[in-house]
Amino acid sequence: MKNIAIILASGHGSRYGSSVPKQFVEIQGKTILEYSIEAFESNSKIDNIIIVITPEYRDLAQKILDKNSYKKITKLLNGGLTRKESSSIAVNSVDEKEANILIHDCARPFVSQKIISNCIDALDRCDAVGVAIETGDTIVRVEGNKIISIPNRTNLRKIQTPQCFKLSVIKKAHELSKEDESFSDDCGLVIQHGLTDICFIEGDVSNFKITYPLDFYIAEKILHK
Repeated sequence: MKNIAIILASGHGSRYGSSVPKQFVEIQGKTILEYSIEAFESNSKIDNIIIVITPEYRDLAQKILDKNSYKKITKLLNGGLTRKESSSIAVNSVDEKEANILIHDCARPFVSQKIISNCIDALDRCDAVGVAIETGDTIVRVEGNKIISIPNRTNLRKIQTPQCFKLSVIKKAHELSKEDESFSDDCGLVIQHGLTDICFIEGDVSNFKITYPLDFYIAEKILHK
């Protein structure tokens, strides 16, 4: 069974405030897109990589791919208006009847080889796998400007990517959620429709999502080391 990575790079990065989407911002000579691709390109268990890109930046993405001569990229797809739509486009482009699918946010360029391999191994025993870490902060529920409850953080985790599934499971999740754009990740789709239990493996604090200018500063420090 093939192990296929889907890298979602179709966001506009509005919270970062750059003139180009953050996936095209360079850190020490490479774009975030390149760092994310290389993480999966260099993993021996990954067979194919599908990239989903912001349509108006497709030419720029293609130049980056051509420059690097990646071996595992099989498709460069135009993304949709939402993360869910972009994920659905990629999932439904897979030709295999069944496969292991790893859906990753491009804005997490420091995903480790250990996390990628552990995700694939976990798919041998689970049909869906999430990557999560403990939260060092107390999480509160709010309504308006009021805190209404403080859950016990012992049972709380911060979700990361990749989020991983058997192809048949995530295809079904998207099929059942065609009219619902309220979901921010793929695990949520699977949970909503009760398709299968989601196992989780430990992530890593370095597998953080680059969102704000401070995150770029942290990323530069990591690369400098």
